[in-house]
Amino acid sequence: MESAVKYINRKFPNIDFRGGSQQLSLIQKQKSAVLEVLSSFYDSFVDVMELKHIVVNFDFTKNYLDLITTYASVILMLSRIDDKKAIVGMYNCAHEFSNGCSDPSYPRLGQMIVEYEHPLKKLTEEFGPHTKAVTEALLSLQQVYPRRNLPAEQWRSVQLLSLLGTPTNLLSPASCDTMACEYLPIEVMERWIILGFLLCHNSLNTNTASQELWKMALRSGLYITLTRDEVLNIHKLSEEHFDGMKGYNKRIADIKECKEHTIINCGGVHREKRLFLRNALKELTKVLEDEPALLGPKALFVFMALSFSRDEVLWLVRHSENIPKTKTPEDYSDSHMAELLFYMERLRALLNRYNYILQRYHLQYLSQFDALILNDTIQSIYVCPEEESVLMTSFVSALSALTLKHGEEFDLRALRLDWLRLQAYTSVGKATLALKDFPDLARIMNMTQFHTKMMDSMEELLQETAELSILCFYPRVFEKMFSQSSEDSSMQRYLMAFPMVCARFSQSTHHMCPEELLPKHCAETISAARNKKLKKPVPKKGEVPKEKPGTESHRKDRAVVTNMDKMHLTLTELCTSYSMCSDFTVFKHIIVPSEFLISQLEHRLSKIFVRMANYNPNTQDILRPSELLSGIHAYITSLNTLSRYINVDIPRLLRSVLLQQTQPLDSQGVQTITTLYTNWYLEGLLRQASSSLIAHCPTMHCFINQNVENEQNFKAEQFSDICELRALAELIGPYGLKFLGENLMWHITSQVGELKKLVFENMDVLVQMKANFDKPEMMSSLQKRLTGCESVLKRMTIIGVILSFRTMTLEQISLTIDVLIIQVAVIYCSCYFMFQVAISVYELASAAGLHCNIDPALVTAIANLHNSSTEEEYKISCLLLVYIAVSLPTLAVDPATFYSREHGGHQNNVHCLATAINHLSAAMFTVQNKSIEQHLREFLQVASSTLLQLGQNVDKVEVKNRDSVYLLLDMIVEESPFLSQDVLESCFPYVLLRNAYREVHRTFIHTMG
Repeated sequence: MESAVKYINRKFPNIDFRGGSQQLSLIQKQKSAVLEVLSSFYDSFVDVMELKHIVVNFDFTKNYLDLITTYASVILMLSRIDDKKAIVGMYNCAHEFSNGCSDPSYPRLGQMIVEYEHPLKKLTEEFGPHTKAVTEALLSLQQVYPRRNLPAEQWRSVQLLSLLGTPTNLLSPASCDTMACEYLPIEVMERWIILGFLLCHNSLNTNTASQELWKMALRSGLYITLTRDEVLNIHKLSEEHFDGMKGYNKRIADIKECKEHTIINCGGVHREKRLFLRNALKELTKVLEDEPALLGPKALFVFMALSFSRDEVLWLVRHSENIPKTKTPEDYSDSHMAELLFYMERLRALLNRYNYILQRYHLQYLSQFDALILNDTIQSIYVCPEEESVLMTSFVSALSALTLKHGEEFDLRALRLDWLRLQAYTSVGKATLALKDFPDLARIMNMTQFHTKMMDSMEELLQETAELSILCFYPRVFEKMFSQSSEDSSMQRYLMAFPMVCARFSQSTHHMCPEELLPKHCAETISAARNKKLKKPVPKKGEVPKEKPGTESHRKDRAVVTNMDKMHLTLTELCTSYSMCSDFTVFKHIIVPSEFLISQLEHRLSKIFVRMANYNPNTQDILRPSELLSGIHAYITSLNTLSRYINVDIPRLLRSVLLQQTQPLDSQGVQTITTLYTNWYLEGLLRQASSSLIAHCPTMHCFINQNVENEQNFKAEQFSDICELRALAELIGPYGLKFLGENLMWHITSQVGELKKLVFENMDVLVQMKANFDKPEMMSSLQKRLTGCESVLKRMTIIGVILSFRTMTLEQISLTIDVLIIQVAVIYCSCYFMFQVAISVYELASAAGLHCNIDPALVTAIANLHNSSTEEEYKISCLLLVYIAVSLPTLAVDPATFYSREHGGHQNNVHCLATAINHLSAAMFTVQNKSIEQHLREFLQVASSTLLQLGQNVDKVEVKNRDSVYLLLDMIVEESPFLSQDVLESCFPYVLLRNAYREVHRTFIHTMG
């Protein structure tokens, strides 16, 4: 395609479509695609061409000058399109291949593009015959433009826009001879002057007034707007245009002198104007908010204030994007822009809110003043043609007939259109009634026209005087203004003005091109803005060290502003900004600032709470639950103060965030503190407890570190005592504990699966042991054939440790939901007697932290683990208990089986076997619908028989911790709701238990003494 583009550019516009077939072959193959892609561009060029041939005689200065500048801007924009020849040529080439002939508009369009290679030169030739008319139109600004272009010092001296400067005139209506010119944008006038004198420049060498007006416009800035973010460098363009023209050397010198003056002074002048306008708009807003009835007589002041402010905002935007080389670059940025935008929005809001006041006031003004004075003026005109007389009479009739009716919408466009016709009739050269001979009529009608717009065209006037949608084409400048204002604490209360300005961005499109905002056209721009990579600031050298806690409270003098004062002021100012408005609309989307704040706080709070936990999966470091809970309480207390400044539902926010933290993932799909603490307790605490590096301590109801060579990086008791687990229960709630329990059950079922494998491997031996447990000789020979006893006890100990931890966590939840406990307890008791062991009741009770004889979660986990017939599972369960019972004597050999009276358990956590045996047997036989008590009795009989054989062993090494092992039987019975001491004493002599307790206590006294 590149060769085709080069060929078209070289031959344009006379392209030989047949002779250049080799270069254009690719276009011929893709002609349909070329037509589809380039049709919109080609049609736009055709529209420009058609504009060039419209001949309309506008006798009204404003419309005439608008037409000239619009036409010149279109041509200048056309010259900036580098590929216009390629686009037009390729489209026509594809049209030729598709239809067999060129597009009808192509010859004229091609000729126009060639002629306007140098647009200003061609435009100057075209406007030669219009030089007199254009010059006269421009010179009509010599009274208006200098008055509008005064510096801030003169504005201040005459108390411009002040209602309080002359209290005696507070109720007098604001009016003047040129009301429409008072709020005419100064940028529009500068565009007229600069482009007008570029096209019709003869008077610059002959007319002093033209020179002064032109030079004043050149001194007002460096750029004017062509369209949107396309600007003209007026000095560069003017110098290039006049360069080479005979007799224009002085004008070139004037351009250079004006440019230098602009660079030195212009930034400071406009900075002072913005400062003046901020204070003036603030005063005007406060007065009108206090006395909205003044909007009627002082409406002109409001529109002047909006227009002046808009001029300064747009000037800064144009020049911030193209800052010249100057000694004062700070003049081209404004950290106080938020305040100016804020009061512009407040004035707009006042006009919309009290529109009915404006209508009532101006209705009376039109019918009782304008109609009367207009009638007197018409009566003084002696010579008046019939058609003009009919129009003027209709003005008086229409104004006199105005009345206020409830719910009536006014439409005075017809009257304004008749006034436009009258101007046309009276402005031609040979008109019988010349408007210039009756200035009072023009003055009164211009004032009347403004009053009628107060009745039905408020939005149109606001669009003309306060429209800032062009900011959407300057995203970098807009973001910079917001950033600078947000860094200034005094501006933070005005920050809501920036998103409210975004509500005007939908006005940036032309009413004839509304499709610009379709997603397919703006998606690329939105995506580019969203994915824009921001430059990261360079880290500062020598950062100030962090202050120690409590320094914020040290204050020798109240005048000294501390960091806490600054933060409090910042919070107050930001909240004030959110209170500016309840909602606004941006591109048909309703934005509610308070709801947006809630959503952002919710997202950020979730991140903050997770970050506060300081979880490191590599080092297994995490903050203690009680410390995290204290930190969250501090955040909650701070957030509750927001309600003092802004009407937001903070309790709803906190409920939402904290409830999300009880789930594995939050609404953004990010891990919560529930997941973090679940992972830590499984990997950091319980895994080390399974390896006996950490011991379960029933006496203190926590886990403790063992005295081993490799010290742990945390103290287990600081994460597992009653206070910490209670804080954990409050942090993650019942839902979080349920998730924790599900993960614990997964680890238990994996151990049960391994236990089943061991039972399968030793099934024959276990069957014989079950049948012959009361025959010592046979049991001795079978014991030698049995394998994996240590593994069985190790896995059961792991299950016991996990279940002990689960019990400790469930006990704490009952302390956080007292009311629910009472309700559940009532339901639990009533249902228990009706259904005995109903799992659903146990689940309800367990969720409230009540102790259950049967663990419902474990029952569910065991039921899901079944992969064979019920009979087979029942057999495995019975043999597993036998396996555990006959393996207990091996514990006596392990030196870590020593029972510690201080901790109330064994050093290797085998005391957790009692919990494991009771819970596991209850769950297994509940699933199989068998008697739990019967099978536990059988277990006690087998265990007692095998342990009694330890007493017959004379080897002191093998029976070193025999007494500590005996205590396991007592622990099993004490923890079981299905067994009693009578059952134990029937199969194991109580005197042995008594002697065992005496021995372990004696050892404790000896070692401690």
